[in-house]
Amino acid sequence: MYSYNKQLKSLSRANRKAGNLSEVLLWQELQKSKLGVRFTRQKPIGNYIADFYCREKKMVIEIDGWSHDDKYEYDKERDEYMKSLGIHVLRISDKDVKQDMSNILIWIKHNIDNL
Repeated sequence: MYSYNKQLKSLSRANRKAGNLSEVLLWQELQKSKLGVRFTRQKPIGNYIADFYCREKKMVIEIDGWSHDDKYEYDKERDEYMKSLGIHVLRISDKDVKQDMSNILIWIKHNIDNL
């Protein structure tokens, strides 16, 4: 269990309820443990909220859509923080989730198997 900013708990709950389309679509696949591991959604870690987190594999999955367009430095800092905790970060484009789910799941499973 990682420490986290307690103020993010209500925001992560709100994010789960609001969920953008790509997150909802990917969550429909991940929540059923189809890939052999359990993920949680909108997990606070430190001062960040991970889109999806697998504790067993220490893996975070981030979906990058238009909201990440101007956040390269923020995302880089976030990824470095996660890596400092020993967490593997996968970044997936919003477009790929919507248009190529089967290959996204194969790629995620490949990463799971190699951790």
